[in-house]
Amino acid sequence: MFKKKKVLVLAIVLLLAASLLFVGCNDDGMADEVEASLAGRHVGYSWGGEAGGTSFEESDRYIETILELDDEGIITDAKMNYFVQKDGFWTMRQSGNAFVDVDYSVTPVAATPGEDYAAGTSMFTVYTADMMSFYAIGVDEDGTVAHAIVDPITRYQMEMKFPADFDFETTMGELTIGSEYNVPTIRTSGSGFLRPDSWDEVEENTIFDVGGPWSHVVADVGVLEGMDNDSTVRDYLEALGVEFDGDTPQGKELSYDYFGVGGWHGNYRAIEEDLVGRNATEFTSLVDWSDFEDSINEDNQFGVDTESGATRTVQNSYDTISGATVRISREAASFQRALVDAGILDEDDVIVGRF
Repeated sequence: MFKKKKVLVLAIVLLLAASLLFVGCNDDGMADEVEASLAGRHVGYSWGGEAGGTSFEESDRYIETILELDDEGIITDAKMNYFVQKDGFWTMRQSGNAFVDVDYSVTPVAATPGEDYAAGTSMFTVYTADMMSFYAIGVDEDGTVAHAIVDPITRYQMEMKFPADFDFETTMGELTIGSEYNVPTIRTSGSGFLRPDSWDEVEENTIFDVGGPWSHVVADVGVLEGMDNDSTVRDYLEALGVEFDGDTPQGKELSYDYFGVGGWHGNYRAIEEDLVGRNATEFTSLVDWSDFEDSINEDNQFGVDTESGATRTVQNSYDTISGATVRISREAASFQRALVDAGILDEDDVIVGRF
């Protein structure tokens, strides 16, 4: 009996000693619980169709946010990826990878816009998950220039074909959508800010002003920085890598890239850079939702069943939002879910963005 009591007392002492490992003393000598460290990797997701009841497993597109936090919750590293399923395979939308080909013998023909949309005739064959801010440029051996650029306002692929003897001192302002040198051939997305029902609506506009002030994203930064309607076609093409011998463009292998901040890849890298160094216990959303309260329903869903006149878009291409020029409500939801994973937020705190 004595041995059993001795063992019991020893067990109690060990338990008390172990508990002291998880407490400290305050200035008054009283025990305080030590706060759990936030250090580690935390992951969050948002996905297409979530607001309509689609499960994560059923969705064909999702955004993943990966945060590395230190003990205090400072973000030391951040990664954001947009995955989309194409032809049964998963790929990253912001990978920047593309297959591009061109047929210099083709004359571009405009698409039919509006509800009865029909693709036109394009010089280019493009396979990519990222058409935002995409452009392609090539010069045939005979000096024929073929160029495609995706307008960020209408989301149409605009195509320009110049013969070798074209007057390249022509200004870009003369290459209106109503001219033969700026042809909207393919609609790359149906969610453009401007959705013309007829090309007559924008026939006097160019890539630099079709969206009014919002077209600034074309030439504020990046490969076309400083270009405008007063720039010559030669200046424009040289910015894209075309070289001239006298007044004649020289042969150039077809290439592609992304203007502005660099498509989805550039925008996601901008968000990541903006996040590093922030305190995740204080910076709990990419978006200041107080500016969009009328657009959030009782289920914490943004832009689903909004009041009349309320916005369904979170975007500020001039000042950016968390570094991005694009709409980022869905990215914001993914970021908040990473904070849920870290124990900083509860799921009820997450604003479900419009995918």
